[in-house]
Amino acid sequence: MAHLKQSTRMPLADKVYHTLYTRISNGDYPPNQKLPPEMQLAEELGVSRPVLRAALERLRDEGIVHSRQGAGNYVRPIQIAPLGFARVETLADIQRCYEFRITIETDATWLAAQRRNPAILAEIEAALEQLRAATGSMQHREDADFAFHVGIARGANNQYYEATLRALRNHINVGMKLHGDALMTDGQKGLEGVLREHAGIFEAVRDGRADEARDQMRAHLEHSRDRLFGGSLLDLRMR
Repeated sequence: MAHLKQSTRMPLADKVYHTLYTRISNGDYPPNQKLPPEMQLAEELGVSRPVLRAALERLRDEGIVHSRQGAGNYVRPIQIAPLGFARVETLADIQRCYEFRITIETDATWLAAQRRNPAILAEIEAALEQLRAATGSMQHREDADFAFHVGIARGANNQYYEATLRALRNHINVGMKLHGDALMTDGQKGLEGVLREHAGIFEAVRDGRADEARDQMRAHLEHSRDRLFGGSLLDLRMR
């Protein structure tokens, strides 16, 4: 996990609170599970223990975690309301998902390039290497593809982007699976083209070229959509 840095726009304790809240809402820390020890969490997040304790106090006040004397902090067995997205049932739903992704992921990519984080960049690069290995084996890995895009969203350092993408995981995977199947009809050439798109996005983010990174993400998502739909988009006015 990247070290959290002091921001004039958001107190550090609030950033830690949002990080822990996101982990709990995503299921990284399931109900009734004990959180890592305070010393471990503080070191992992790169903050002092007083800052961490302020964030934990807020989580306790909101009933999200509770303390057991001498035993640490535990996640309360309550359901944090997830983002609600209807199931993907039609091609129109897949097209709408692409529309939404183009809207949010382009801005997230711009922010990720502005707020470059070495640890998150390493995670994105690791996903890119998995895609590169899969391409060499004539495969398309939806898991590595999704990890790449989530990494970009995390790099924006705005928890709403990552939470939205994770909530859309099943919807995105439907499109990625169909897109992967379409790529396989083009063989190695198609896979290598998509790999170049991912590599271009990563390099622009890594180098802080925010406008270029945003434009490359938009082009990548539009190309993916158009490959899947054969260049003939549905008229969504009546669907």
